Amino acid sequence: MIPFNKPYFSGKESRYIEEAVRSGKISGDGMFTQRVHRFFEESLGFRKVLLTTSCTDALEMAALLLNVQPGDEIIMPSFTFVSTANAFVLRGATIVFADSTALNPNMSTADLEQLVTPRTRAIVPVHYAGIACDMDAIQQVATRHGLAVIEDAAHAIDSYHRGRPLGSLGSLATFSFHETKNIISGEGGMLVLNEGRYDARAEVIREKGTTRSAFHRGEVDKYGWVDVGSSFLPSDIIAAYLWAQLEQMDDIQRVRRAIWQRYYHALAPLVAHGIGLPVLPDYATNNGHLFYLMCRSLAERTALLSYLKARQVWAVFHYLPLHRSAYYAAKHDGRALPWAEHYGERLVRLPLFYELTEPDQQRVIEAVLEFYSSPASSD
Repeated sequence: MIPFNKPYFSGKESRYIEEAVRSGKISGDGMFTQRVHRFFEESLGFRKVLLTTSCTDALEMAALLLNVQPGDEIIMPSFTFVSTANAFVLRGATIVFADSTALNPNMSTADLEQLVTPRTRAIVPVHYAGIACDMDAIQQVATRHGLAVIEDAAHAIDSYHRGRPLGSLGSLATFSFHETKNIISGEGGMLVLNEGRYDARAEVIREKGTTRSAFHRGEVDKYGWVDVGSSFLPSDIIAAYLWAQLEQMDDIQRVRRAIWQRYYHALAPLVAHGIGLPVLPDYATNNGHLFYLMCRSLAERTALLSYLKARQVWAVFHYLPLHRSAYYAAKHDGRALPWAEHYGERLVRLPLFYELTEPDQQRVIEAVLEFYSSPASSD
C-alpha cells in the first residue's frame, strides 16, 4: 500500500532530543525552542513567534488575545478544519461562514463586506493547500471596518503572497507542525505576533495566565496569576525534533514541490474531461503541501477512492464544510454556500510526502489515469 502520508525523519531528531534531555531542561522555552524562535524571526522575517503545542492552541491564544466575547462574530470559510472555528466558539463567538471561490477552496472575497456587521471582530482566512487567499481584498475590508485579521496558515509554511511570507500579513497568524504538514514535530504549532501590542499578554496567556516567563528572565521578583491562560507551550523535546526539520527545510521543500509538479504535469490532460487541478492565482506561490483533484460528482469521487484503494493507493477526501456539520448546522444562518459544498463533495487528495519515490508516484498517476479511461468513469 502506498500510504497517504509518511512522517519525514531527517536523522538528527534523535540526537537533538538527546541533547535536550542532557541539558537538564525539557520543559518549555528551552534552548531548542529559542533556536526555532530565532529561525522564524531572523530567517523568515516574522516579527515575533511563540511555539505552541498545536495550531489549535495557537488559534485559541489568538481568540484570547482579541478578548473575543459571547455575541462577537468571526468571519471564516466553511471549508476548513474544525479547529479554525472551535477556538472562537469556545469563547462564545458566533461563526459567520464565507463560501469558497470557484477558483480554489480558499475564502471568497466577493461577498465578504456584506458579512460584516457591528458585531464582527475578526476575519480568519485559511490558506488552503498553502495557496494564499486574496489578502489584498481581505485586508481592505478589515481596514475599512476596523477588524483584526488572523491568518490560519496551518498549511502554509514557506508560501508567499506577492513576495511576503504567509503568516506575516495579518495581526496574528497560526501554523501547524502536525505530522501531515511539510515541517513536523508530531504535534505542535506556532503563533505569530505581527503587532507589538500583543507580545506581553501572549507570553502570559501561554504560561497559564502567569508572569512565569518574565520571572525566569529576571524581569520580576516573583510570578503570579494575572490573566486567563492555559498550558500552551510545548516541551523542548518537541522543539528539538522541529529544529532538525527546519535545518532541512530547503531540501524538504525542493522534494515536495517536485512531487507536486510531477502530479500536475502528468494529470493535466484530465482537465479537458472536466477534472479540476489546483489553481494558483498570480499573487500566490506553491509550497508543495498537498495535491488534489476535483472530481465531477460525489459518486465519481467515491468510485475513484475505491478504485485507488483496490490498487493499494491510499487517497483521501478532505473537509465536510462546517456549516453542514452535526454541531453547527443548526447555528448557521441558512445562507447557501455552494462552492464550499462543491469542494466538500468532490475533492480528492493524493499521496504526497518526502519519501514518495518516483516509481510509487508513477503508480498513483497511472491508477488515476486508468480510472478515467475505464468503464468506471465516463464523460
